[in-house]
Amino acid sequence: MTDATEAADVIVAEGLRKRYGDKAALDGLDLRVARGSVHGVLGPNGAGKTTLVRVLSTLLRPDEGRAEVAGHDVERAAYDVRLRIGLLGQHAALDEELGGRQNLEMFGRLHHLGARYARVRADELLERFGLADTGRKPVRAYSGGMRRRLDLAASLIRDPEVLFLDEPTTGLDPRGRAEVWAAVRSLVGGGTTVLLTTQYLEEADQLADRISLVDRGRVVADGTPDELKRRTGGDRIDVVLRDAGQLGAALALLPVPSEGVRVDADRRLLSAPVTDRMAALSEVVRALGAAGIEAEDVALRRPTLDEVFLHLTGDENRVKETV
Repeated sequence: MTDATEAADVIVAEGLRKRYGDKAALDGLDLRVARGSVHGVLGPNGAGKTTLVRVLSTLLRPDEGRAEVAGHDVERAAYDVRLRIGLLGQHAALDEELGGRQNLEMFGRLHHLGARYARVRADELLERFGLADTGRKPVRAYSGGMRRRLDLAASLIRDPEVLFLDEPTTGLDPRGRAEVWAAVRSLVGGGTTVLLTTQYLEEADQLADRISLVDRGRVVADGTPDELKRRTGGDRIDVVLRDAGQLGAALALLPVPSEGVRVDADRRLLSAPVTDRMAALSEVVRALGAAGIEAEDVALRRPTLDEVFLHLTGDENRVKETV
């Protein structure tokens, strides 16, 4: 019997394992996704993100473990799962020679919508994603962001309860990425649950209510972006000096033990962990001024997700792969 906690989770995965030869793509992965949220699955290439999406969307059977989507087991009730999900993969599934409306009507018919309702639904989605003015312009003439928005619209042709987005902005320029982000935010406002896999740390930070950090086929950390950042030591104060020769003197003035401070002589930077943000900022500015040490910049900041990944995996090279 499904308990109340599990009922609130639209996606549940427990102990998922999947091997390809000697490689474990999933190695005992556990996951829970709350209804009506954007849940980010963050990790480098080869971490198991796409395999996870393929299992949850019934395209791949796990070797071990179980998973439910929208209350249905992905193996025993695969058809029921498919009726309730949409999937946007890494590669567009559009006909390049057809226009946007023609593509969406085609997808509607493939999903067994009547001809009239397929036209109505196509018009609704084109309007929703800012593509209503594209007319019959062929998809091959679309920008990358427009193409991805149309692909996203196609995945919503049946108004799914759960939408899987597998690295939806890979290869897009910043403008195209921002267009897709805006579209994803509008989906959640309409009640759709989104599972987003990405290797872009900024993307997870921008979109996700909660993040599962995946490495080598298992979840190594889970929480809100702020919760994950606090695991690296909380807030920091960064001081950039005009004169690198004064780093030592400035270090002695910081209100924290010197072993907790990072020093970057090339950037003339001191970075120190703090607990009381505003009190630390005031104290540092006052102390530097009293000592006649000129700062080019003093700023409070939270750790980045880059730092979180490095802290939790201890592998700098894998962090660089995700940037």
